Amino acid sequence: MMIEVRLKAMGLNLPQVAAPKGSYVPFLVSRGHCFVSGQLPPTGSPDSPSPYCGTVGVDVSIETAQVAARQCALMILAQLGAALEGDFERVARIVRLGGFVRAVPEFTAHPQVVNGASNLMIELFGDAGRHTRAAVGVSSLPLGVCVEIDAIVELKT
Repeated sequence: MMIEVRLKAMGLNLPQVAAPKGSYVPFLVSRGHCFVSGQLPPTGSPDSPSPYCGTVGVDVSIETAQVAARQCALMILAQLGAALEGDFERVARIVRLGGFVRAVPEFTAHPQVVNGASNLMIELFGDAGRHTRAAVGVSSLPLGVCVEIDAIVELKT
C-alpha cells in the first residue's frame, strides 16, 4: 500500500502522536484489530487559537469542520503507525470510524463533516479504506474542538 508514499504525494505528514488526556490508552491491539481512541484536531494555543475549536453552525463552517475531521484521521494514522511500529502493510482494512461533531441542535450535516476523515481513509487505502461509520452530533467535545474521531482497524495476521 505504501501509505507513507501516498501521504507524501498528497503533501501530508503524520503529526506527532498525542499523549492521552485522561485514564485511557491511545490505541489497543487485540484479536487481530487495532482500536484507536478518539483523536482530536490541533487545538492551538492561547497565542494562536485553532480554527477547529468551536461549534459547527455558529463559529465553525462545515468546510472547516471537514478539514478538522481530516486532521483527526491523520492523528488516527499516527496512532496506528505507533501501534504497528510504522508497518502500515499490516493494515487489512479500516473497519469503522466513529465521528462526533459539536454542532448546534438544528445542524443535520454531521455525515458531511465526518466525510473529511472517511474520504482520506479511502484515498489512502482504496477499497480497504471503505468502512462502516457513525456520525453523531454532540453539545461539547474535549478542549473545545468541533470534531473527534475514533477507529477500528483490522490487521493482517
